[in-house]
Amino acid sequence: MSSFMGELLGTMILIIFGGGVVGGVVLNKSKAQDSGWIVITVGWGLAVAIAVYVVGKFSGAHINPAVTIGLAAIGEFPWAQVPMYVAAQMIGAFLGGVIVYLHYLPHWEATEDKDAKLAVFSTGPAINNPVANLISEIIGTAVLVFGILGIGANEFAKGLNPMIVGVLIIAIGLSLGGTTGYAINPARDLGPRIAHFFLPIAGKRDSDWSYAWIPVVGPIIGGVSGALLFKLAFA
Repeated sequence: MSSFMGELLGTMILIIFGGGVVGGVVLNKSKAQDSGWIVITVGWGLAVAIAVYVVGKFSGAHINPAVTIGLAAIGEFPWAQVPMYVAAQMIGAFLGGVIVYLHYLPHWEATEDKDAKLAVFSTGPAINNPVANLISEIIGTAVLVFGILGIGANEFAKGLNPMIVGVLIIAIGLSLGGTTGYAINPARDLGPRIAHFFLPIAGKRDSDWSYAWIPVVGPIIGGVSGALLFKLAFA
């Protein structure tokens, strides 16, 4: 139960901070409006670091099905626990989306841009090209999982690893995130997207289900690929 709650609450924290920073940048009448991509990437990096600090002791803080499945693919995590971890991550991501909605409650009506409202919850491509978008998500997540395993193989000062993983997230966002918004996490995208679908958001658009498979399938392929590459290179 502690592992389930760790993944649920950790992923919820991830979305509260991550979706929260996007909301601050894109929603009208926010004091952070138009502060830009750098703020978003730093916000997401800190979101990951804080989530890992909070729940790492209890579940290992995967907070990402691509990480869980990638670790299982190389024998670093039991397959029997994968469904429980993924379920917890999805629930946590959905709840995080609901909390972000409540936090910005008066800003939805003040914002006319329907795409901006969706962007608070889920990712979308800068150029809609399914093959290229899928490749971007595969590459970004492969770098993520490869990087996490590499960071974990090094010895740092006690307690520093989560912050270094946060820096990895910032690097991915800055260097690789401009194509698709770097979901690199199926729960991070699908959970809040489902929340967007159900929530009574003023003036919202559809939840872009035609694109929704890419930030799920791409990260899973990328997560497994990054884990296998690390194992082949350093086993």
